[in-house]
Amino acid sequence: MSRCSRDSMIAMKLPLGLAWVIAIVGTGFPQEADAQLPNTNGAPVLQLEVDARDAPVRLLHVHLTMPVSPGPIILRYPKWIPGEHGPTGPISDIANLRFQSNLGQLEWRRDPIDLFLFHLTVPSGGTKLEANFDFISPSEAGGFSSGSSITTQLAVISWNQLLLYPEGLAADQLLYRATLRLPRGWKYGTALNVVREDASSIDFRTVSLTTLVDSPVAAGLHVRVVDLGTVDGAAHDLHITADSEKALAITDELIEKYKHLVKEAGTLFGTRHYRNYHFLLTLSDHVASFGLEHHESSDDRLAERYLLDENLQRLHADLLAHEFVHSWNGKYRRPSGLVTKAYGEPMQGDLLWVYEGLTEYLGAVLATRSGLQTPEQWRDNLANSGGRLTFESGRSWRPLVDTAISAQVLYGAREDYAGLRRGVDFYSEASLVWLEVDALLRQLSGGKKSIDDFCKVFYAGSNGIPGVKPYTRDVLVEALQSVQVYDWTGFFRERVDTVEKRAPLAGVENSGWKMNYDAKRSELWVADEDERKVASLEMSLGAVIKTDGLVQDVVMGGAAQKAGIAPGGQISAVNGRQFSLQNLREAVQAATTSGVGIEVSVKNGEYYSTHQVNYHGGEKYPHLTRDAGKADLLSLIGAPVAAKAP
Repeated sequence: MSRCSRDSMIAMKLPLGLAWVIAIVGTGFPQEADAQLPNTNGAPVLQLEVDARDAPVRLLHVHLTMPVSPGPIILRYPKWIPGEHGPTGPISDIANLRFQSNLGQLEWRRDPIDLFLFHLTVPSGGTKLEANFDFISPSEAGGFSSGSSITTQLAVISWNQLLLYPEGLAADQLLYRATLRLPRGWKYGTALNVVREDASSIDFRTVSLTTLVDSPVAAGLHVRVVDLGTVDGAAHDLHITADSEKALAITDELIEKYKHLVKEAGTLFGTRHYRNYHFLLTLSDHVASFGLEHHESSDDRLAERYLLDENLQRLHADLLAHEFVHSWNGKYRRPSGLVTKAYGEPMQGDLLWVYEGLTEYLGAVLATRSGLQTPEQWRDNLANSGGRLTFESGRSWRPLVDTAISAQVLYGAREDYAGLRRGVDFYSEASLVWLEVDALLRQLSGGKKSIDDFCKVFYAGSNGIPGVKPYTRDVLVEALQSVQVYDWTGFFRERVDTVEKRAPLAGVENSGWKMNYDAKRSELWVADEDERKVASLEMSLGAVIKTDGLVQDVVMGGAAQKAGIAPGGQISAVNGRQFSLQNLREAVQAATTSGVGIEVSVKNGEYYSTHQVNYHGGEKYPHLTRDAGKADLLSLIGAPVAAKAP
């Protein structure tokens, strides 16, 4: 369809109330988003005012103004949120919704099929539409940005939760000027440019809806900004917001590692598709814990004591590196199925094994090269992933690609029978696949090529201007083929599309290491168990047990499952003694020499049962050990590179 004919079709279908935006309707996906002040060409700008002064009581107040023409109009609340790969817009947290024109109050009706749409009619003589509503931030810490984002001390403002836009129009072409009011004494960080600021409000520069949604604000009473340096013409800041002043105590050593991360990323990719970059690090035990990528910033949320606790730093060493990589892989180069016109169009996640899996791999590589994690910690991470995937029974029926396609439902899947179901393995398993790709590139080229060369080819482009360059699997394969000739199509078909009962450990093995199991838990394994409050005994007893005795999951075909123990049961006693994780671990070890099994008493609902677990192998945890017969590529991959660059 030609550009002209498509514009004509859109103009014919637009309701009268949207007549003013005909001139700015887009015809596709721009190669570059608006990095400068948009040339409005007379197009109207929507005014968005957010009053966050009641943030400490979890209420945000929104006032939106837009010019309109008389006639019907449909407004949408964002549904499909970039980076969250699903319809996660928190529509249920909108309250007190009211509309009015310059002629008075307007009636509205929610669409009975798509609950994110609102229908109105602008009366004759109407020239301005105003919308007012409150947003209720949840207190629960689960989920992504739609989970808890506010405490009495801080708030993360996600603009997609606080606006409406005319349905049927491209987000790249809608212009918003946002104003934000914060509680007295609060400071903030964001990638948005500020036009004016005073004691009562902050006025941001006019940007497209795409840029606004892609630019969250982290604000709070306890804030510290760390300058990570201007590299390749781009300034980099670490903006830390915390629930306490003490939590801001980042060490000089860690700051240097983040500075090195910035340099290593530039060396890896060769270009920077952003003007400046802002790491928005929020430290709280009362907001959702995750990382969410944006083109010129990242929304990173961790426990309040992250900067004070070595175990927490060890466990989440690569989080900021992962989200930083997304600026190239996910925001700039994006699977075509994830490039949508606006936020009502469903996303297709079949290439999330690239979007997230390659990011997981490159984030770990950069975290290692920059010193955020040691080579040993990276190996422990790989061992943990490989071990858990090996004992995942769902591998026998579900290929990796289906975990990507099903992302929107798997993110919220329950923990029971997780191994049978399979979860979002397009992170950990795909990371192992990309390690194999890197090892193959190095071996096939005689050490002359690596994933670094692929990155410079695939992410090449203009410095400084954010943009979107979509790709398909064929385009990905073509880029790899340009670096090193190989049957990459067949490789990905086997690793991604086909059911693989064995975890993809070839990358580990071809890099000079091999999987091994023994009774000693690595520091990383202990930190993970402590954070999740579980005993991860998948590779021995065949179960994951919570500290209170709840059976979180069992391995199908494992000793616990064969004994009749199921997820959801509550272990009350082990070998006749009251349950504790320590007693359980000691019983598993004792069974190696006692000659008898482990007696487990379980409560299910109102009923009690006793189970004899026939297991005598002791505790088993995964590790990587050197294979002296092969070159140590893994250490080479994780070695710093930026210092060697001219």
